[in-house]
Amino acid sequence: MATSPAPSFRRWRRAGGSRSPTPRRRGSSRQCRRARVMGDMILLPNGVEVAIINGASDGAAGWDLAHTPAYTPVIYRPYHSTGNRFEEQNATGIARMYHSTVVLLRDGCLLVGGSNPHQYYKFSNGQFPTDLSLEAFSPEYLDPSNDLLRPRILHPSPTGAAASVTYGAAMTVKLSVPASARRRRGGLGEMSVTMVAPSFTTHSFSMNQRLLSLEVTKMAAALGRAGTYHVSVTMPATAVLAPPGYYMVFVVNGHVPSEGIWVHIQ
Repeated sequence: MATSPAPSFRRWRRAGGSRSPTPRRRGSSRQCRRARVMGDMILLPNGVEVAIINGASDGAAGWDLAHTPAYTPVIYRPYHSTGNRFEEQNATGIARMYHSTVVLLRDGCLLVGGSNPHQYYKFSNGQFPTDLSLEAFSPEYLDPSNDLLRPRILHPSPTGAAASVTYGAAMTVKLSVPASARRRRGGLGEMSVTMVAPSFTTHSFSMNQRLLSLEVTKMAAALGRAGTYHVSVTMPATAVLAPPGYYMVFVVNGHVPSEGIWVHIQ
């Protein structure tokens, strides 16, 4: 998409390609009234927003029964006032209809791919050919204007092996907040910690989608390290809340999440 000097944007990029900033498309203050079928809904790691993406504005799944792709993602914010909870984002240029999918990545962006509204594969000679490409969509919290607010997890290591945790146990996360280190006013907001299952998504359903807000039991500044903190949280008590397996853990400053770390709970 065309580049723009706008300071705030929600970005699309081809997976594996360079980031190209595009002006964000602001939604109106009215309730979103666009119809959508075959859409995907993804819980975002800040714990307060939902992305609605892919699908069509008419028809039904498969057999070429839909003719108007829903190119424009929407962010749903339930904490906003009634009538102001949906905001349209920048549109993609690719029809993502039946058999499209979206997953949350550890860096907070959404990996979007696929589309095949036909009975079989049809790569040509159709209104909306089979598409196997991938794109990445960056929600507003990844806007560069939030870089100083974005927490950075220092320990457990974001690039190391998954941290092993047990049910009901305490886990301490060491993190830094750039704005706080620079003593910027408003740099440190309400701190929360979320735990997100890496969902398996197909046919517009995220089969094991799950997001938990972990109890923060203690938060303390690290001695002699400006902008660095230790946050202690309690892991879920039972497998009913979080079945055994791998999860991404994010520290959230206000509504801006860190890059996630992997944990393995059992």
